[in-house]
Amino acid sequence: MIEQVRKALGRSQPLNNPPVPPEIPETIARLAPRDGDLAELFAKSAAGAKFNLERVTTGQICSRLVEFLQLHQCREIGICVSPLLDRLGIEPAIRAANLTLHRWDETTLDAAYDLDCGITDVYAAVAETGSLVIRPSVGHGRALSLVPAIHIAIVESANILPDLIDLMEKLRADSRAANITLITGPSQTADIEGALVTGVHGPGLVQVFLLNSDPPT
Repeated sequence: MIEQVRKALGRSQPLNNPPVPPEIPETIARLAPRDGDLAELFAKSAAGAKFNLERVTTGQICSRLVEFLQLHQCREIGICVSPLLDRLGIEPAIRAANLTLHRWDETTLDAAYDLDCGITDVYAAVAETGSLVIRPSVGHGRALSLVPAIHIAIVESANILPDLIDLMEKLRADSRAANITLITGPSQTADIEGALVTGVHGPGLVQVFLLNSDPPT
């Protein structure tokens, strides 16, 4: 096929110096400026993707998280192994509320189907699309964000990337990120008679807690 194309162009041999594509200005290639308010843009995009999003400080996250779990009657809760969640004190706060917590390194994939909720951090978030990026690991199984009816994601503003171009650059530089999951809204399907149904193949509710810095005292 390539030979036929070459002949149609009147060339008998491949080009020694292929043409270099023109540089595309960032204002055209990128919809999310790198110097903009990425947290604000992510919040708007996430709302458009049907996430529930709440901006909280690190001092508020534990109480707001427990309130959310109690409001939605979550009793069996899975959590990933995460330095961020450890630093925030998420695990002891949930246990203090007498809720049953299952760490991913202490449970099984089969047990994930009995969870009411999965709590995770994120590898990154994308401001342009409002997407959550999950990088599975030994301490963070994909099932936590894909199986329970409710997924809670805790996002640091510093982990928000402007757009998918930046995400691809980040992944290319990270040898550990061989497999990622992009989440842009709750699970939805229209397989049956074209009727859109939420939550059939995964979480019907995705709650994002976007962390702001604590105000100065």
